[in-house]
Amino acid sequence: MGGDAVDLEVGGRSVRITHPDRVYFPARGETKLDLARYYRSVADGIVRALYERPCMMHRFPSGVTGEKVHQKRLPRGAPPWVETVRVHFPRYDRTADELCVTEAAQVVWAVQMSTVEFHPWNSRRADTEHPDEWRIDLDPMPRCGFDTVRRAARVAHEVLAELGITGWPKTSGGDGLHVYVRIEPRWDFADVRRAAHAFAAEVERRAPDAVTTAWWRRDRDPDKVFVDYNQNARDHTIASAYSVRGSPEARVSTPIRWDEVDEVDPRDCTIATVPQRFTEMGDLHAGIDEVAHSLDTLLEWADRTGLDR
Repeated sequence: MGGDAVDLEVGGRSVRITHPDRVYFPARGETKLDLARYYRSVADGIVRALYERPCMMHRFPSGVTGEKVHQKRLPRGAPPWVETVRVHFPRYDRTADELCVTEAAQVVWAVQMSTVEFHPWNSRRADTEHPDEWRIDLDPMPRCGFDTVRRAARVAHEVLAELGITGWPKTSGGDGLHVYVRIEPRWDFADVRRAAHAFAAEVERRAPDAVTTAWWRRDRDPDKVFVDYNQNARDHTIASAYSVRGSPEARVSTPIRWDEVDEVDPRDCTIATVPQRFTEMGDLHAGIDEVAHSLDTLLEWADRTGLDR
């Protein structure tokens, strides 16, 4: 099963897709080739989201209902134009040469290697130890409805506005929402996480009936949204903007406007719908690199409330 290989033109390069007819997403029958064409259709957006970041690949060699492989090291046999960045893992005293995207053909090559999801670091190749991105992960607990996620997002937006910070929202590709903020790369992962914790605590203070920051899962109210500040810790990654998720419906982590928070249904954001949205609206995160914000105020909050590093 899989049919003849297909050569896909991507940004002036030819990328061969083998087994193009292999069904990856059973809900509507989308194939490996459909996935590759999706990423080509949102090329500017996915490259911007991954640009020069160490990137973990979530591979599904037989489709999303089969085995999932968390791939840190670049698979062997990559063409010379696929770039990498070496990162160190102190716990194991090991290094890994991870995918480092600078052009769309590298993304489509990763699809050829059965990658569905792209999970980049929040730092870049030039200085992997100092993040330039703060991630606000609004993660609903098991009984939490999406209306509660929407409320948490509105409160987060309110706090960001008071801080003079621009946040860039997107669906998670699951049941939550993410907000990304570009920051000055002046702080290490511990300080970025501490600032994120202080922000999460303020969101919880303003919406205690909807939001939790409890560290242990067993202590979290199942009806609330967890503002997961831990996603800013070193080597923690979440799906990028425009990353497809490993769901049968091929959901996409999709940039949205703030005025869409109250109406968006994440189930509607799939590889079947996002390309047209991208054509009509462009990349809603296109301006994300224009301003980098300071974490000084949030770190002052963390100091004042005694949050640990």
